[in-house]
Amino acid sequence: MLDREERVKRNPSIILVLLPLTLLVLATVACGGRAGFGGPNEGAFTRHFFTNEHGTRDYRLYVPSGYEEQDSVPLIVMLHGCRQDAEDFAAGTQMNVLAEREEFLVLYPEQRLSANPLGCWNWFELTSQERGSGEPSIIAGVTESVIADYNVDMSRVYVAGISAGGAMTSIMGATYPDLYSAIAVHSGLEYKAAGNSRMALAAQRDGGPDPDQQGYLAFLSAREQARVLPTIVLHGEEDEEVDVVNAHQALSQWAQTNDYSYDGSDNDSITDEPADTFREQAPEGYHYVRYVYENPEGDVIMEKWIVDGLGHAWPGGDPKGSYTDPEGPDASEEIIRFFKSVSDI
Repeated sequence: MLDREERVKRNPSIILVLLPLTLLVLATVACGGRAGFGGPNEGAFTRHFFTNEHGTRDYRLYVPSGYEEQDSVPLIVMLHGCRQDAEDFAAGTQMNVLAEREEFLVLYPEQRLSANPLGCWNWFELTSQERGSGEPSIIAGVTESVIADYNVDMSRVYVAGISAGGAMTSIMGATYPDLYSAIAVHSGLEYKAAGNSRMALAAQRDGGPDPDQQGYLAFLSAREQARVLPTIVLHGEEDEEVDVVNAHQALSQWAQTNDYSYDGSDNDSITDEPADTFREQAPEGYHYVRYVYENPEGDVIMEKWIVDGLGHAWPGGDPKGSYTDPEGPDASEEIIRFFKSVSDI
């Protein structure tokens, strides 16, 4: 059996949190090579940086070849996991390929190693869990910068993330619901699942605090900007890095937040009881269960996908990226479908 150092060398991994070396625990997630844009009509994938009073971050932006300034387009913000960068995440998810097909912009903020030595978004730090503070303010600022430079449809600005990026996605939804129209939490955690790195490891393994409590905290975090925020949660049943309990908690937290946001009361106008459940199988791939949740008007505003046999990986991803699983269902396609389906709610 290989020792840990040799295993890490042969199989580079993603880490959700960085602890002192004596407590370091590795958590793997998709990380791959360059995204492929080999067609004759490929768009532009360019690098930039953004600075505000809370720090500086690089970002990459994909603009499809069909973009025209007179036509407003959607924008999707993609938050990577640890030890990933924009190219890694783009390669694994192939979101730029979908952007070329569907004509939307894709923004990839990148964590700096000076902020976290493993490139993790610091979702477990108290300073990065509030509006106008820390990394949420930087990610929102990058988003607003792209909106200022391009003709973006403000009603179709979305954020999605995996692992540490999934946990940060929950934070972005709670702190900036006026900026983002819907969110996708992939292999992530509920809002404020932990308040330090030790708690983060425990949450990854056993789940965070009571989702009803965290749902109320997310509602309070949104303040006067609170509104029902469509949410899709995806997770592998066999995830050994972020236990699947976190998917159930994330959905329950957002059900509670949306319940409060709907009419200001905790009265079960929106709940974590699914309106329908579908047991399906991806073509030649994994079985999965898809739960759908409705608002009082009967609109589907939340979905939860639990994929049998899937570990800590992006299903349907490009095999050129490590910790993707090509057997599907295709998470990128389903996230885009969900975002489009809730755009008029």
